Amino acid sequence: MNQLKLAVSGAQILFVAFGAMVLVPLLTGLNPALALLGAGLGTLLFQIATKRKVPIFLGSSFAFIAPIIYSVGEWGLPSTMFGLFAAGFMYFVFAALIRWRGLAAVHKLLPPVVIGPVIMVIGLSVAVAASSMAMGQADGKQVIDYTDSLILSGFTFAVTAIVSVFGSRMMKLIPILIGVASGYVLALLMGLVDTASIAHAPWFAVPHFETPQINWQAALFMLPVAVAPAIEHIGGIMAIGNVTGKDYTKDPGLDKTLAGDGLGVCVAGLIGGPPVTTYGEVTGAVMITKNSNPVIMTWAAVFAVCMAFFGKFNAFLASIPMPVMGGIMLLLFGTIASLGVKTLIDAKVDLMLPKNLVIVSSVLTTGIGGMTLKLGSFSFAGVGLCAVLAIVLNSLLPDPKES
Repeated sequence: MNQLKLAVSGAQILFVAFGAMVLVPLLTGLNPALALLGAGLGTLLFQIATKRKVPIFLGSSFAFIAPIIYSVGEWGLPSTMFGLFAAGFMYFVFAALIRWRGLAAVHKLLPPVVIGPVIMVIGLSVAVAASSMAMGQADGKQVIDYTDSLILSGFTFAVTAIVSVFGSRMMKLIPILIGVASGYVLALLMGLVDTASIAHAPWFAVPHFETPQINWQAALFMLPVAVAPAIEHIGGIMAIGNVTGKDYTKDPGLDKTLAGDGLGVCVAGLIGGPPVTTYGEVTGAVMITKNSNPVIMTWAAVFAVCMAFFGKFNAFLASIPMPVMGGIMLLLFGTIASLGVKTLIDAKVDLMLPKNLVIVSSVLTTGIGGMTLKLGSFSFAGVGLCAVLAIVLNSLLPDPKES
């Protein structure tokens, strides 16, 4: 009976994380089944690395949405997979740095003035894609009727926003899931859903696995992108520690948790899924249910792996109309950018100081403006470029006291 209760709790955790977890592959064109498989395997590897001491579930990372879209268009999916695999090694770098010099070294290298604008770029760099999907457009062409698209995306956006603001504590953990479900029902009533593909899909289906292709250009592009989610991981570990009353930064240690997350990112990239990260929704669920037994995360991971082979379910995910996802994106990407602003505000970053103003301004311009730096056959762009720029400027420019 105890294991049954833990299994039910694990299913509940997966339900909470599900909406955000499958949203990333749906927006980037990756296979949702592989996202589920990557999240399940990544969580299990994390538990092995941390000796199953931390009640954390790893799901698809929003930080990689824009870089994945760019990379797939520039180098193709196999090369992007190699780039995502390489991004996992950034976690090992941070783990080694923390083990060697402590957490203070990371804060010195990546202060809020660096992290804040980079997170803002992650959200705003794909704002055009969000608006296009909300209007039913793809590659500059009207794929779904404009009026129908606006009705569908507007309704989905409104439901998600209302649940986020006025919903119960449990509902506020799954606003994306509720929004997508509501939009899907409206799309069914409007006749915009192709149900034939769901009917013809098999119940059991092995996901299609791509073979990664070594591409160092894609790897160098993805490496800096991992900076933001790696820092987010540290915040996530501290947050779950506050909920459970345990200091996971000491036992098992941030170096172990970062290494575990890095393993998950590497495996997810190799199989063709989006990189994984800690989920705030799961932390909220642990706080509400008062159940912090790490075994429930094991059950959630096992259920995620099983669902990856559920053919009809994955066909259902593929049938979600584009404007429904567009309505979610309108809110989601703005929310990510707002978190970047919050990072600056919470740290009381003074933008009247020339150093801070130069860093924030240049990062926003290069990141959102689509600046590309080409070095021979290699090129940096987007989040990767502005992250490197922020780190370099913060290291080179003197602090006010020094000047």
